[in-house]
Amino acid sequence: MMDQDVPQFEALIVPHRSLTPRALGVLLGVLAALCCATTSVMVWRGAWPVAGFTGVELLLAAVLFRHSARGVREAELLLLSENGLRIVRTDAKGRRRERVLPPTWLNVRLTERAGRVPLLTLATRDITEEVGRALGEEEKRDLAAALDAALHRWRNPGFDNPQLRE
Repeated sequence: MMDQDVPQFEALIVPHRSLTPRALGVLLGVLAALCCATTSVMVWRGAWPVAGFTGVELLLAAVLFRHSARGVREAELLLLSENGLRIVRTDAKGRRRERVLPPTWLNVRLTERAGRVPLLTLATRDITEEVGRALGEEEKRDLAAALDAALHRWRNPGFDNPQLRE
């Protein structure tokens, strides 16, 4: 007997993060050292108001880098099994949201948008769900083709009947 929850297609989508937490700390440390060096030169030359602006600039850079790194836990998981296509999303705070779509009449739509990354949606008669928001153009095209092929295999299974072999 075949398990009904065995995934026939699985895709894990995570946002691209080029900095590890350690690399982010090193980057902020180097930035702080450079800001301190330039600020001390300016204060030595008599331009002491530069110190306040540099401090605000450094604080803003740290806050923005931390805000960018906060989304490291975001993920989107697509699982196609006999029970349906499960979309499991994890947000930046670690909260999970799950939605199951019936794959029988599910369509994969890649909508072109002028000057922007195409929109990848999964649509049934009354439900439309966007997937792959964190992906670039080529990755969305690859995901759309792979998911479309997986749905085709799900709808048209190939049966291996040993009695029909020659």
